[in-house]
Amino acid sequence: MKQSATIQDVARLAGVSTATVSRVLSKPGVVRSHTQEQVMAAVRQLDYQPVAAARALASGRTHTVGCVIPTLDHAIFARSTQAMQTTLAQAGYQLLVASHEYDPGTELELVRALQQRGVDALVLVGTDHAPRLWEALSVWRKPTLLTWSCDPRLPSLGFDNAGAARMATEHLLGLGHRDIAVISGFSAHNDRARSRIEGVRQALTQHKLTLQPSLITEQAFNLEGGRLGLRKLMSARQPPTAIFCGNDLLAVGALLEAQRMHLKVPEQLSICGIDNLEIAEAINPGLTTVSLPTQDLGRIAAQYMLSAISGEVIAAQSLLPFELVVRGSTAVLSS
Repeated sequence: MKQSATIQDVARLAGVSTATVSRVLSKPGVVRSHTQEQVMAAVRQLDYQPVAAARALASGRTHTVGCVIPTLDHAIFARSTQAMQTTLAQAGYQLLVASHEYDPGTELELVRALQQRGVDALVLVGTDHAPRLWEALSVWRKPTLLTWSCDPRLPSLGFDNAGAARMATEHLLGLGHRDIAVISGFSAHNDRARSRIEGVRQALTQHKLTLQPSLITEQAFNLEGGRLGLRKLMSARQPPTAIFCGNDLLAVGALLEAQRMHLKVPEQLSICGIDNLEIAEAINPGLTTVSLPTQDLGRIAAQYMLSAISGEVIAAQSLLPFELVVRGSTAVLSS
């Protein structure tokens, strides 16, 4: 069995000291570029794999970033997490991902486990966290970034979720709809869902309309949730003529259920989502939705964390832009 190369082997081949090899691998910025090239050529030739523990001791870093997201079973989080992973990998960092399924207690345990593992930074989703987690983060001496929403207590990178919902609702109002309902994901422990409901309410209020409690239904953030929500709303004494859904999966589920119920979309019912997943364009009719640049979110989050780990000051609050994508699932209210 072939014996693994050692740091001494790399130093011998590169013609430098083992201390220089260590500096190139842990703090390349303090070593001349010519020396870096010599050392890295030797590393590649010998297929040298530095021991992570030794690198951590030498640099004070583990070259890992922890990311705790609500669920792994959602394409919107997958896109942003993949972009984060790719950007971090290009800088020599590994992303450790965990999910808590909207359980604050589980999230606290996961964050503590990542901190004990020695991650160099943490990325969390949203602003709904257990009080004990906020306390733990306040005394942790490493960077933490909130994503998807903003909170003044920590550096944040996210979206104006209420504003995105207002944009969608203004579109429906502009088409003449006044009986507008909402299919939302469960809002417990989910500030994004609550903000999107509030955005619909704000838009209606500006037009002297009210979002009645009977026109809001909370369901699981998936296709079945959209189907169940649609059935519930359309069974009302005065069913809506338009529905805003808290994400595209809910909206697609609602659209499919409307077709099953022989409701014509958009002639009899307009449906609007938020996210702009691939399925929004693939379905027939195409789904009108608010497009969120989630890949940009993941990429910029990674860049922020790399900067913060290096000691740079990052923006306290950053909101990413979004836009309305109009497709065939919404139309002018027919008289």
